Amino acid sequence: MKNLRNKTKNGYALLELLFYISFFVVLVLVVINAMVIMAQSFKETSIQAELVQSGTIMERISREIRSAVSINSISTTDLALKTGDSRNPEFKLSGTNLQLWENGALVGNLNTPNVIITNLTFSQISTTQSNAARVALTFRLSDDSSARLSNFYDTVVLRGSY
Repeated sequence: MKNLRNKTKNGYALLELLFYISFFVVLVLVVINAMVIMAQSFKETSIQAELVQSGTIMERISREIRSAVSINSISTTDLALKTGDSRNPEFKLSGTNLQLWENGALVGNLNTPNVIITNLTFSQISTTQSNAARVALTFRLSDDSSARLSNFYDTVVLRGSY
């Protein structure tokens, strides 16, 4: 009888070992899946945050246009403004970068290296009572695998024209 009991215990030990191994494998798969989902969520959140933060480019352009007295020159991708002070800002599209110039000197790029400007359009709107500038800006992030585009549009009346 003693031999029979030992065989029974060994059989249960083997089944228990298989159960624990399979339980551990399932647990590891769940943890790895959760980590992958968290990493994807973090990347998506950082992409969304950078897209929102890049919207400040349009705010800067709008603020400069609003404070301008007149438009010195305007083309599809370049805008030169005349302000009451001596800054006279200019916005120029150079490749995929939007540059800010003041008094003929480059101040720097308004976009970060990760932001690629894909389209920039300036146009002037003149009426008998005021002048305005319309701005259309499209950009994307270089590390966004889905290559989403962000579009911004604004029409701003120049301060000196009303």
